[in-house]
Amino acid sequence: MSDSPKKEVRVRFAPSPTGFLHIGGARTVLFNWLFAKNQTGQFILRIEDTDIERSKAKYEKDIINGLKWLGLKWDEGPDTDGLYGPYRQSERLDIYEKYLIQLLQERKAYWCFCSKEQLESDRQAMLAQGLAPKYSGRCRSLAPEEVEARLKAKESAVIRFQMPEVEVEFTDIIRGKIKFDAALMGDIIIAKSLREPLWIFAVMIDDELMKITHVIRGEEHLSNTPKQILLQKALGFDEIKYAHLPLILAPDRSKLSKRSLEVSLSDYRKQGYLPEAIINFIALLGWHPAPARPASLGEAGEQSSMLGRPADEEIFTKEELIKLFDLKRVQKAGAVFNIEKLDWLNAQYIKKTNAGDLMKRLKEFIPKEWVTNKEFLIKIIELEKERLRKLTEFKELVDFFFELPEYEPELLYWPRPVTKDAEPIGDKNKIIANLKLLTEEIGKIFKVDFNKINLEKVIMPLTEVWGRGELLWPLRVALSGRAASPGPFEIMEILDKEETLRRIEIATEKLG
Repeated sequence: MSDSPKKEVRVRFAPSPTGFLHIGGARTVLFNWLFAKNQTGQFILRIEDTDIERSKAKYEKDIINGLKWLGLKWDEGPDTDGLYGPYRQSERLDIYEKYLIQLLQERKAYWCFCSKEQLESDRQAMLAQGLAPKYSGRCRSLAPEEVEARLKAKESAVIRFQMPEVEVEFTDIIRGKIKFDAALMGDIIIAKSLREPLWIFAVMIDDELMKITHVIRGEEHLSNTPKQILLQKALGFDEIKYAHLPLILAPDRSKLSKRSLEVSLSDYRKQGYLPEAIINFIALLGWHPAPARPASLGEAGEQSSMLGRPADEEIFTKEELIKLFDLKRVQKAGAVFNIEKLDWLNAQYIKKTNAGDLMKRLKEFIPKEWVTNKEFLIKIIELEKERLRKLTEFKELVDFFFELPEYEPELLYWPRPVTKDAEPIGDKNKIIANLKLLTEEIGKIFKVDFNKINLEKVIMPLTEVWGRGELLWPLRVALSGRAASPGPFEIMEILDKEETLRRIEIATEKLG
């Protein structure tokens, strides 16, 4: 007999639209997406909006826009046809009702009429006896006639699952074998009514009907897994494989603050991070590729076994991540969130991005009029992108190219005053003379030859006579109006001859 065909891998990201998509959620999406692509499987987006009061259209829109910005396309979802829709839980209430009725009829679930006061009283009594609090099972044996009468009388009620008192054991792909004693859990609530299923029930139904093979989610859901396994067994559903991702920790390895966790993905986009950098960063939050091995017996050093790259390399394209991704390489320990590392990665991706593409990405961070002269803007981007960590920094770094800022004459002095109120050390007349000398020499360069190389050829020999700092410092300040900026030759090439001479003239007049 031949082996049965391998089951197609199907994973899902199933967010509740009760808040904006944050980094933790984005990591869950990415790991599911990478696993599906690595296994040539399917990635499903499902919106779990049964919490009608808290679910908002704006949050669903934010989640969808965030995934699109990251480039994590789903194979099935609310806006994508699939065989197992609909993909919003609010549109699947008939399905949940059917299975709730089945459990009630099979006496695997029951209506509970206990008040909050009664539940609290029972809880306190258990605590007083040194027992872990759980539901007492008070309504478990109510006669069907009594249940029907109380429901007809519209008494407040919920549906509880009759938890088997067994030991639940499963193998988590990341954490290995895990055991839970279901006898300690009590009968859990699975619905507020036949039309109001709770998350723990609805998600289990959806995973079965959408043929999900692997559930990859955060560690905080680990305690829900045995409950869902028992619900699956009660309904005769297939087993699912689970993988629970580690917590995200602060740099000091303490629990990341709620405030940090709630920073939305859209906030990182507004701060000028590139989606490629975010993908790279969150991929390394709790996962690492296989250890490198020597590429050869020569002096090539260690290389990644799959990609032939340095062992300590931390920059990966999306395609490389797909090839390398393995859930068994996800760590059990918490993953450290380091904003400095994200800034570094973002800077690397900015450097790698060509100026034309970077210009398109910068449009939402700069004045519209800057884009009218694309050739001019691209030159500036080429010059400054090496210094950028985030796109939001660009405007402040380069605005002097578009308009010379106001600056104090003292800034032109070399050496500079030690303090703001100190008298300039240099000779004002000498600086004026140097600026006039520069004006004369720059004026001799033909416009067609006005570039960094020719400017250096003309001006650098002068510094050997008149002093490097004495010539280049006031020149750079005259061009930029700043104490810190790119070199004067690079600035002049971008500004062109006329604007260069105009700015040097302004500086001369400031000293006069």
